[in-house]
Amino acid sequence: MDEELDPDDENVNSVLAQESSELLRILTSQPLTVIMQLCQMMPGDARWHVDSVATSTSSAAVTEHVKAVLEYFRATNATDCRTFLQSICMLCENIPMHLESRLMSVAGYEHTDAIQSAAKEPVSLRITDHWQQYTVAVTCLQQKRWERLSEHLVSEVHLENVWISLRMSNRSRDRPDQTPGFADRGSRTPEPDGDFGSLESRVTLETFLQGCTGKVTVVAGQAGSGKTLLMSRLGQQWARGLGPIPSSYLFIVLEFRQLNLLSRPLSLSELLFRHYLPPKGGDDEKRAIMDYLLSNPEQSCWVLDGYDEFLNKLTKQDMKHMLDPESPLPVAEIISGLLHRQLLPGCTVLVTCRLRDIMDLEDISDKVGQLLAWGCHEVKEYVDNFFRVKANRALGVQATHLLLSNRHLLVMSSLPALCYICCICLKHLLLETKEDGTRVQSGDREEERGNLSRKKAKGNEPKVEQTAGGTNGRAQHPPTVAQIPLTLTQVYITVLGAFLSPDCERNEATDKTKTTRLPERLDFLTQYRSELCELAELAWRGLEESKILFMKEDISQDVLELSVKTGLFSQVELTREDGLVTAYCFIHLTIHEFLAALRIMTSTDVSDTELKKRFSLKTRWTTKSDQKTVFTDSLHLYLCGLASTHCTQALVHLARASCGTGAQSWVQKRQAFVLKLLKKKCNSNILTGPKILELCHCVQESQDNQLAKEVAGVRPTLELRNIPLSPSDIDALAFVVNSVGDNGIGLDFGACSMELECLDVLSKCRHIHYLSFRSRKYGDKLAEKLSLILPKFTTLRKLEFCGTSLTATGAASLASALQTCPNITEINLSDNNLKDEGIRYIADIFAKLPRLTSVVLGRNNSSLQAVDYLVGKISSGLNIQHFHADGMKEVKVTLYQSLDMNSHKTKSEPTISLLNQKWSTPEMQQLANSLACCPALSVLDLSGGQWDVEVLKTLTQFLPKFNICKKIILNGSCSSVKGLVVLTALLSNCPAVVELHIRLLSSKAPNQVSIVFSGAREKPAVKVSKILCLSCCGLVPADLDRVWKSLGTSCDLTVLDLSQNCLGNKGLKKLVGVLPRLYNIQEIDASNNGISMEGVFTLAEALCSHNNLTQIHIRDGGKEQVILKFCSDISSDKQLLKVFRLNSSSLMPSDIDLLCLRLAQCHPSLELDLSHSSLKDQTIKCLLKVLPKMRSLQKLNVSHSITSTMEALTLLTCFTVNQRVTSVKLSPQSESFIYFDSVKAEQASCRLTHFHLNSDNLERLLEILQPGPTISYLDLSSNQLEDKEVERLVDSLTSLKITSCLNLSNNSLTQQGLLAVAGTVSTYDNVSAVEVSLGAEKRCLIFLREYEGCEKTLSVRESSLNREHLVRLAEIVSNCSRPTKLLLKDNSLQPGWIEDFVKLLNSGQRGCSVSIEEGWIRAEEAVRLVRCCLKLNNNIQTIRVHHTTLHLSLLKSTEMTSVSPVDQLAPMISTIQMHPLLTELDFSNSLGKEGAEFLCSLLPSLPNLTSLSIGSKETCTDALEKLAEVLLQSTTVQNLTLSGHVIGDRAAEMMTRMFPRLRSLNLSHCECSATGRLQLVQALGQCVSLEHLCLDLDEDSTVCLARALRNNSSIRSLKLNKIRTAMGTSEVNDVLDLLAAMEGLTQMEEIELDGWRMPVTGVEQLTRLLPVWKELRKISLSKNLIVDQSGDKLLEALISCCHLEELHLSRNQLGDLTAARMACVLPSLAHLAVLDISENRIGCEGSVSLSKAVMCLRYLTKINLTSVGTSELCAVAASLTNCPLIQDVSFGWNNCGDEVALELAKVLPLCQKLTRIDLESNSVSVVGAEALVKALQSCPALQLIRLWRNKISTFEAQRLTDMDRRLNFSST
Repeated sequence: MDEELDPDDENVNSVLAQESSELLRILTSQPLTVIMQLCQMMPGDARWHVDSVATSTSSAAVTEHVKAVLEYFRATNATDCRTFLQSICMLCENIPMHLESRLMSVAGYEHTDAIQSAAKEPVSLRITDHWQQYTVAVTCLQQKRWERLSEHLVSEVHLENVWISLRMSNRSRDRPDQTPGFADRGSRTPEPDGDFGSLESRVTLETFLQGCTGKVTVVAGQAGSGKTLLMSRLGQQWARGLGPIPSSYLFIVLEFRQLNLLSRPLSLSELLFRHYLPPKGGDDEKRAIMDYLLSNPEQSCWVLDGYDEFLNKLTKQDMKHMLDPESPLPVAEIISGLLHRQLLPGCTVLVTCRLRDIMDLEDISDKVGQLLAWGCHEVKEYVDNFFRVKANRALGVQATHLLLSNRHLLVMSSLPALCYICCICLKHLLLETKEDGTRVQSGDREEERGNLSRKKAKGNEPKVEQTAGGTNGRAQHPPTVAQIPLTLTQVYITVLGAFLSPDCERNEATDKTKTTRLPERLDFLTQYRSELCELAELAWRGLEESKILFMKEDISQDVLELSVKTGLFSQVELTREDGLVTAYCFIHLTIHEFLAALRIMTSTDVSDTELKKRFSLKTRWTTKSDQKTVFTDSLHLYLCGLASTHCTQALVHLARASCGTGAQSWVQKRQAFVLKLLKKKCNSNILTGPKILELCHCVQESQDNQLAKEVAGVRPTLELRNIPLSPSDIDALAFVVNSVGDNGIGLDFGACSMELECLDVLSKCRHIHYLSFRSRKYGDKLAEKLSLILPKFTTLRKLEFCGTSLTATGAASLASALQTCPNITEINLSDNNLKDEGIRYIADIFAKLPRLTSVVLGRNNSSLQAVDYLVGKISSGLNIQHFHADGMKEVKVTLYQSLDMNSHKTKSEPTISLLNQKWSTPEMQQLANSLACCPALSVLDLSGGQWDVEVLKTLTQFLPKFNICKKIILNGSCSSVKGLVVLTALLSNCPAVVELHIRLLSSKAPNQVSIVFSGAREKPAVKVSKILCLSCCGLVPADLDRVWKSLGTSCDLTVLDLSQNCLGNKGLKKLVGVLPRLYNIQEIDASNNGISMEGVFTLAEALCSHNNLTQIHIRDGGKEQVILKFCSDISSDKQLLKVFRLNSSSLMPSDIDLLCLRLAQCHPSLELDLSHSSLKDQTIKCLLKVLPKMRSLQKLNVSHSITSTMEALTLLTCFTVNQRVTSVKLSPQSESFIYFDSVKAEQASCRLTHFHLNSDNLERLLEILQPGPTISYLDLSSNQLEDKEVERLVDSLTSLKITSCLNLSNNSLTQQGLLAVAGTVSTYDNVSAVEVSLGAEKRCLIFLREYEGCEKTLSVRESSLNREHLVRLAEIVSNCSRPTKLLLKDNSLQPGWIEDFVKLLNSGQRGCSVSIEEGWIRAEEAVRLVRCCLKLNNNIQTIRVHHTTLHLSLLKSTEMTSVSPVDQLAPMISTIQMHPLLTELDFSNSLGKEGAEFLCSLLPSLPNLTSLSIGSKETCTDALEKLAEVLLQSTTVQNLTLSGHVIGDRAAEMMTRMFPRLRSLNLSHCECSATGRLQLVQALGQCVSLEHLCLDLDEDSTVCLARALRNNSSIRSLKLNKIRTAMGTSEVNDVLDLLAAMEGLTQMEEIELDGWRMPVTGVEQLTRLLPVWKELRKISLSKNLIVDQSGDKLLEALISCCHLEELHLSRNQLGDLTAARMACVLPSLAHLAVLDISENRIGCEGSVSLSKAVMCLRYLTKINLTSVGTSELCAVAASLTNCPLIQDVSFGWNNCGDEVALELAKVLPLCQKLTRIDLESNSVSVVGAEALVKALQSCPALQLIRLWRNKISTFEAQRLTDMDRRLNFSST
């Protein structure tokens, strides 16, 4: 503070003059009211300023007024000037203290009346005095504080020797760590915002604190870095008038550990005077000090020390309001107020904290600095001072050497507090080894070798060796050598021993044994077990409660005294309400945490759950959301270290206190649990970089190599981003890396701060296959250092050094080192500063690295010279596969491996991509010369050049010299038509160029140019087809002449693309005029050229006049698409089809007239496509007029062009105006066509669907169709027809001349309309069938036949009929003139209705059959219904119930001859007995024992019974024995079926007696003994009248059957099926004998020999029999394993069976040979209706042969080709067009694709009787299925297409089913 001045010693006016500039600044910042008060002190004549100030609004005007006031008082008398200065001091704010003191000194303290308003008291000098006195007291306080803290220091503390790193705050980022997380692995990491600790950004603490006054400054450092000591030193310097804090300031130090004790709210004065330094005076002095402080806050400096210990977090305050310093506030709010400038604004605030706490202070701090750790120099200096003070200098030299050579001790010593601990530890070790004579060795063997010469010079110094177990591959040392601990955990165990050793030594016997290695030397653990356990328990409790200070009452007295005496405890003085108290804390937080870890590992009081809760990896970056803690988060490290087996014995010593004798097992169990937790972390793949690094430290602490392998196994590459790395971090990485063995691992360092020393440690890493460095921090020095260790990485395959500051110097070093890395495959040096020179260094080593495949060199500030140099490497024969350069941003070279070069594999030619290069003409010449020297190139890409025409010409001149195999790409290099013409000439000048694609004016992409070559390396001898694409080039008609000229005589263009230009009609005429020159042209695209209808007419003329022009495609009247297609083969003997498509166009009548008249000149067959166009009524009428003139027209496509019903009806009049019409298909929602024949059509088809046909429209339709031609198929489905329209249509059936089918499906029919349609069965003789369903299908079909005499069918399904409807149906059926079949299914019929219906049925002599299916027809209801039917109608001939269907057949005046009762026979007996003329009984549904008894009683009452069929599923033989007895009495029974029975020997014997009279016998699936079977077979020889025999054979009955057959020549049907498991010689002979016995069966009509496994000789025997069987109609030889050759002979023998109708050869081994024979034989079998050759081995050739056979089978109704071994069934499908009666086609399980489905879709309209197609388990996709759906519209009779297990998704299957329900995608 300036000294006080007497008013008389200095002139007041001169002082005002000297301070005017400062006063001007102060006064202009004051409120306007203050300035006005000062102006009023002037005399009246000069007071004009008052008014002007009040009205002024600009700051400039106010400044001028203040200047005038100061000028006035500077010139006035001394009294007025003194009064003015006094007023300034009283009225103004923020006057600096030194200025206020000077002004008051010269002005005096007299009262003045100059101020008109509320005059103030003058400032008292007593305030200043109290302030100064308090400042002096604080000075003494700080000096005493420093004296107390520095009492035990071994070296001096100087702020100028403390280094600090400037931290650049980044307040927008919560997580500075940029290591990719789990979801973004592989992404590039951005550079960090600041450098933490580089030499360029570090300053001394003294420099850092310069200029901190008036600001908030943060000093951050690790625990133990000396923050509190430095702040005390700063206070001591302030007290001495030194340092950055002015001595005039009040220096206030508040410790957060002290503030934590303040629980009640305090005012600022209470905080200052009660808890910092109370003044000596009373309240007046306190008030004076506070007044001065509040008036001059900028003269105070507040040091807030240890924010990391603060129990609360600072919260963001409301900045709008200032805090009241006199109001009691919580301590947190006071601190927050100071930091946020809400208290004492302008004061200096200095905060110390840990690094992680910076996040809390970042938004409010003006300056942040980080204390740097000590380097080797500082450590060495401290150790020397320590041993000089505590021991002796010689011992200090040894300690320094040992500490610098051990990684863990060196890392600990980088912090002053821990360096002190390390010195104590080393002192302990050295003194012990000195007494014991034991050597102490370092564990870092590589560093020892590096310092070998220094060690020799110093002589035999003690050595320190690592603990047994080894790390990073180090060898173990002899057990007689005492060792320095291997891990950090073991270091702390040693530290405990060091601290306790002074006291321990005093209690030990003087007799000592030889020193042993850690952890065996654990005497102190035994000696102080209880004390250590109590300390560990205290540490654990502190950890749980976040408490580091302990009171005396927290610790037992003995332990407290021991801890203080040994130095484990430090004493801390705390101020509480009741005065000063002493608290205690551990010497360092790491000691605290280590003891807590000991508690966890040795005490049963800590559960596994609590351990797991504490076991988490820490990150090196913190976020604002992190939980605040005072500890260092090292607990997990110590837990991992203590889990090592090397620490087991130490833990057991301590655990005995709580575990007793079970300590050993308990400790091992706890260690295993920790390792399990660590293993889980190792296998986690979501850890970020800092946590991965922390994990490596944990694994290293555990010394578990298996865990290290698991870390590397989950992470093939360890990615570290923006993390400060130390040598110890690299050492931890090395432990993990060296565990992987030959598998290799990658290390990726991105923006990680590291010193060069880290690379020395990195050299210990073996098995690195990938190494990456990315950061601008890395430069030539790092590269040079890296080059020294690269040869040690023998497995390195990929090196990245990108995004760094590397120059050519560093590149030279790396290039030299890389030559010694023979396994290197990838090098990435992009984004550096190599320039041309550096790129040359790298390029020169390409040939020296045999495995090199990729080099990236982009963004290196290089020029085109570097590109030329790399291109030259290709021309020199270097094995470069691809060279890519995008400007200078991306430069990549891909090479072949030398090993591949020597192999016999075909090597592809190299490619060169030089993109976005700005070539001049000379540079292009230089490049072209280099490219001409290159060997064959595959692709040359020179895109993005934006060249002028001269550069382009230069390239084209050299281009014939290039050896290009595929193409040259010049995108963006040609921008004008002139350049286009230059390039076009290449097609004629360079024979190797076959394609030229140019696109200049695209808005979506840059100019596109590509030149495609033929691929031949020499000039081709024969001209090849060429393609020219000049799309989107802005060509006008005049440009075409230049293009034709540039092409020269090159007329071999095959494709010409001139789309998206400006040619117009004129250009189109020029194009048409040049067509004769383009004799090889195949396609021309002239789309989007502004062509109008005039151009369309020109193209129509061209289509007629140019023979090779076959197709023209036009869209939107020529405005959009215009494509011309040509056919090169125009031989006169081949009929060409010409197509003219004019789609999506608005056509006027005149346009149609002119177009069709010109197309009428077209002589070949013509197809006219007007789809998706607008055809109004007048246009359609004009079209109809001109159609007869177009005699070559075959097809007219008007799809999506006819939208209204009237338009459709108008177009339908083509039937009357043009007799060549064969088919009309019109629909507004799908395709619409009109097909023409060359001559008059005999009949036509008409499909008019999805329109709205009301009564008027229907009448108009009838008027058109009635006089028209014969209609084969009339489809009026989906036309909203109602019952009235349907009745009108049905009434007109005769006049409509329909020959095949009328389709009325999907209309609005009700039951009334249904009856009208059903009535056609009786009304019209030519109606053969009617199908109606009102359910979901809405099916309504009327089938007609041209000839009479056929059976009629009426099918009604799902139509909800009632009694009246059934009555009407009974009338219809009864009135039919021919036999009629009525099918009623699921019509919700009731029993009574059915009974009435049956009663009304009158079949007459013609007969009829009825099938009624309802779900309720079963059991009792079925029996009741049958009985009622028999009672109600005497015309029933046969009646049976199968499942839920009642089957009736009626014939007038006849007795019932056949009945098939349901399961319950008893109720039917009386009914059956009423019909004694019954001739047939069928019990095929299993009779049962009870039913057999009723049957036995029934049979005697049926004297006319001739046929009896009895099925059985019973195993009992009694029922059959009873039946056999009764059957012996029923002599009329001639036809007997006993399938499924178990026949006993007695029953067999009785049955044989009735065999002689049988004409038919069926014993299939029967079981009997060998004796019984033999009896039955032998008895067959007596059946001289037997015509039908069905029998299952076995090996024993074959011979007997052969004898029986020789006695019977009447057999017509023989079914002998059996299953053989083997075919030996005897079995073969039996088969041959049986076949020979059939030779006399000349009347054979049907034979089944399935499952015989017939030998070749058997087939030969059968072929000799076939010519005898002239009447054969069915032969089945399935499951016989007949080979292809035998099949060939079998087919040849079938020629004589001219009546054959069914041929079954499934499940054999037939192939193409048999199929070829079928092509020859089957055409002669004119009656063949069923062909089954499924599950054989027919190939593609066989499929073709089979198609030829099928083509001749006009009566074929069913063909089964399931699983025939080929998917090529298109030919067979196509051949079905020649089978008009085909009904069932099976192509399943053949892997058929869409081509088969498409072929079937073509066939369907021609096979009107087809009812079922099976395509399951094939490869049909949606394309094929949609084609089938489309074809189904022309196939009303088709009922089912199976498509299960094809390439159709469930969604698509549902969509297709909705389109047509006849598609089935289920497995059933």
